[in-house]
Amino acid sequence: MRFRTTFTRVCATAVGTLLATATLAGPALATEPAGGAADTDTAKSAPVYKGRVVAEDGLLLRASPGRGGRIVRSERYGAIVHIDCKTTGDKVGNNNRWYLLTDGTWAWGSAYYIQNLGAAPRWC
Repeated sequence: MRFRTTFTRVCATAVGTLLATATLAGPALATEPAGGAADTDTAKSAPVYKGRVVAEDGLLLRASPGRGGRIVRSERYGAIVHIDCKTTGDKVGNNNRWYLLTDGTWAWGSAYYIQNLGAAPRWC
């Protein structure tokens, strides 16, 4: 009879310890933001590059950074566009830089026809 009493006490203590640990750890785990705090800080500090289309007839945007790239869409004169990055490609008006635009469809536009609003975009 004594063995059964000791065994019951040990089991009850173990179960109580597990429940107490789970109860204390539960709120701490629940308060961490989804995706982690580092992801949130990175998203907030990522630079945003913008430009204004200065081609009077509008700007043709292409699938690759060059005049031979398939036309994907166009932007009207004066449109504000979001720029992801820049690279080199075919020269347009003595400028060989092309911007990767992220408005709706990812497409390339000649930097010759896009006036930077703020800092110049990063390199791709």
